[in-house]
Amino acid sequence: MGLYDAYLAVRHRLHESDPPDHVAIVITERDLLADGAYDTLTASLGWAFDYGTERVTVSVSVLDESVIGTLAREFRELDAPKPLAVRTPGDTDPVDAPIRVNVGLGGKAEFTEAVRELAADVDDGVLDPEAIDEEQVAERLVFPAEPDLVIKTGAERLSDFAIWQSVYAELYFTDVNWRDFRKRDYLRALLDFQDRQRRFGR
Repeated sequence: MGLYDAYLAVRHRLHESDPPDHVAIVITERDLLADGAYDTLTASLGWAFDYGTERVTVSVSVLDESVIGTLAREFRELDAPKPLAVRTPGDTDPVDAPIRVNVGLGGKAEFTEAVRELAADVDDGVLDPEAIDEEQVAERLVFPAEPDLVIKTGAERLSDFAIWQSVYAELYFTDVNWRDFRKRDYLRALLDFQDRQRRFGR
């Protein structure tokens, strides 16, 4: 660890605010084409757990659907520090794991499928429309847990990421591209989160 990284790590450790329990990292399929992209991902997952995070969600936005299977396979073979679950657009069952990877499953599509399930349950008479609330929607999402911090590298847009779950998340954008993402960049995101006063929509 370099001197500057060590300085940031000390600031993080001594900070009066807690680190995020759940971190989401938003990347693109193009990010994963760069040399060393998966090494950066493995390192980032390690940093997350080393610095107090309990859960990580990785969301990969995809333009070319033909690469989804290949990307999902690469993630399943990743040398991850904790158990990892991968979901693609064909997967609709909710999943819970310390590391959850979403490949090409857009937030709009995920929310639309949840609405379809609610409508079907109402049509079948097993759900009263008046009983539909936030919990009913969340139960039908593939990744229902809400991240505390969302990190997006390279540009200030989320690429259709978890529109329901991230509504109260703290968003951190960095102009550093994924291939250049370092421990110091992760620590800066943590410190930015810890410096904020969260309002949860209030």
